[in-house]
Amino acid sequence: MLFPDLDDETIFIHRSDPNELLGTFSPHAFKLDEREWLSVEHYFQAMKFEALNTEYQEKIRQASHPKLARKLGRNRLKKLRADWKKVRRVMMTRAVYTKCCAHEEVASALLNTNNSKLMEGSQYDYYWGCGRDRRAENTYGKVLMDVRNKLQSERKNTE
Repeated sequence: MLFPDLDDETIFIHRSDPNELLGTFSPHAFKLDEREWLSVEHYFQAMKFEALNTEYQEKIRQASHPKLARKLGRNRLKKLRADWKKVRRVMMTRAVYTKCCAHEEVASALLNTNNSKLMEGSQYDYYWGCGRDRRAENTYGKVLMDVRNKLQSERKNTE
């Protein structure tokens, strides 16, 4: 099969689309770690430098647009925290979950995907996205499905 694990229920999300409620660029601010973040992208990129360079982290937090936050976070002249590869999925999950808790319309959009497979539609990102052949990690899609499961569980427990 050319594209494994896909069916009519698969939903593609595009992380960097500011109009995508479930994307990291959507303009849904939230409070996490005692600070206000303009988007998931702002939080995620700043966490790459946690405790190493709080001044640079603050510059990312205050970036005027998620695209600028991403650009600052990808600056290869800045040293990333040593455990970044181990904690990056956790940081993304914390941000997405907190955004959903802060914005009911985002939580509803995620819950309305029911149990569909969610895929980040990037052809070039083989960690966060599905890759060109859709056989990549799709970690962002997995983060969304994990958060959806947690929200479903929480709502079921309050019924």
